Amino acid sequence: RIRGLLTGIHPALERVLGPRIAHPAVLEILSRCGGPVGIRKTGKRRLTTLATKHAPRMGARLAEEILTALDAQSVTVPGSNAAEIVLPKLADSLKEVLQQRKSIAEDVERMLDDHPLSQVLMSMPGVGVRTAARILLEVGDGSAFASAAHLAAYAGIAPVTHRSGSSIRGEHPARSGNRKLKRVLFLSAFAALHDPTSRAYYDRKRAEGKKHNAALICLARRRCDVLYAMLKNKTFYRTPAAAPA
Repeated sequence: RIRGLLTGIHPALERVLGPRIAHPAVLEILSRCGGPVGIRKTGKRRLTTLATKHAPRMGARLAEEILTALDAQSVTVPGSNAAEIVLPKLADSLKEVLQQRKSIAEDVERMLDDHPLSQVLMSMPGVGVRTAARILLEVGDGSAFASAAHLAAYAGIAPVTHRSGSSIRGEHPARSGNRKLKRVLFLSAFAALHDPTSRAYYDRKRAEGKKHNAALICLARRRCDVLYAMLKNKTFYRTPAAAPA
């Protein structure tokens, strides 16, 4: 809503503040100063001080970019006066939401530390606090699934073979499954590309002609087998030993 309002009254200012709208310095400027008119009245010195307080590294540069954007538009758009009242309230609302999100994340992290399987999951490359929390929420200890294949099908990362009568048209990614679990396994596979074992498997799939997303899905499916075994046996991740030539 903040970006939409800024776009309507001052597009140049939105191009500066929009991509950083969740940054504490930007929210503080909008909360204290309001819209373009209020920011201009604040003055360069106070604006720089306000930005530097919440962004020591980029504060001065942010203030310069804001003032340059303000000079790029000389026309006052109808509705600007109302925006000066609404923008501070929207900024305060967004600050509160971000603070709540931070508080919830800390609570989830504390709860995850107390879970007996948290350290087991986070021992796997590419699995962090949020990933482990989502896996535990959606899968639990894995006892509800008869095999890793069932878990992969539930997550929607198992390939589906399209059949029509006696013809088989190859395998395609599943469109069903638990989307939240599928997303977290996909992102986890992407984060694990720094791991030599995962990277080697990904590179092998790319060499077979698969595109980036398809290769990641294959990697997520392979990692699903490992995750299932870790949950079932309650064992930490072990790097596979190199096979003798």
